[in-house]
Amino acid sequence: MPGSEWSTTTDQRFNVNLSILFTELPLLERPAAAAAAGFSAVELWWPWIDSPTPVRSDLDALKQAIEDAGVRLTGLNFYAGQLPGPDRGALSVPGEESERFRANIDVAADFAASLGCKALNALYGNRVEGVDPAEQDALALENLVLAARAAHRVGAILLIEALNRPESPLYPLVSAPAAVGVVDRVNAATGLGNAKFLMDLYHLSMNGEDLPAVIDRYAAKTGHVQIADNPGRGAPGTGSLPLAELLDRLGKAGYDGWVGLEYKPGDRPSAEAFEWLPRAARRTPALAEQ
Repeated sequence: MPGSEWSTTTDQRFNVNLSILFTELPLLERPAAAAAAGFSAVELWWPWIDSPTPVRSDLDALKQAIEDAGVRLTGLNFYAGQLPGPDRGALSVPGEESERFRANIDVAADFAASLGCKALNALYGNRVEGVDPAEQDALALENLVLAARAAHRVGAILLIEALNRPESPLYPLVSAPAAVGVVDRVNAATGLGNAKFLMDLYHLSMNGEDLPAVIDRYAAKTGHVQIADNPGRGAPGTGSLPLAELLDRLGKAGYDGWVGLEYKPGDRPSAEAFEWLPRAARRTPALAEQ
């Protein structure tokens, strides 16, 4: 996609997801790599897939790497199991995984707070064979209420994301209405109003949803947006999604939050996967709020 198509997006705030981009580098080197590519903000899936409660030295090392790079952490996932991998979250999975999610809630919230991060994403989790979906949904609501309260404690929002059915066939939230329905139930249960929809345009397009209609209907309930092109989940311009138009529509609908770049770089170094976005549009003023 020629950079000129994005010349009007300099008022949009882009961050780089360091769990899908720059993964050719060790975790602690990725924040500096994003800064070198011109970005001032990053987001992360939970980096320690085997541990919801990593040792303090690991948390401190990542915090230091982000601070040393001069980038801002604007989004963080709660523990979500083996991601990337077979899992799609832990909070609705009875037994050990639910317990691991609960153990992670305050760890993730406090780590986010230490870096001024104001958005925490809670992936719902796959359906489990032999478990009543209603039982999983009840457990999910309990855990999401706990997560929403922890997010509120640190001045953050709780994000709930719709994924796509072809790639996540066991994940129950595979449409915008399904995810927003959970958002509404969490807000009704807590009275806090800090649960928001994470609108990932790639996942919604994979589900065949009417993206302009989703934007018009749910922009006001959206707390974060992520993008990748489709097909392929690559950089804008590698597929057929009119991402510049869709982000412009989001802006006109009132969305002024972050846009996470959550795409695969392809068979090239991640640093070469941003030619679609003029360098001037990559950096956000340091004082920009969530």
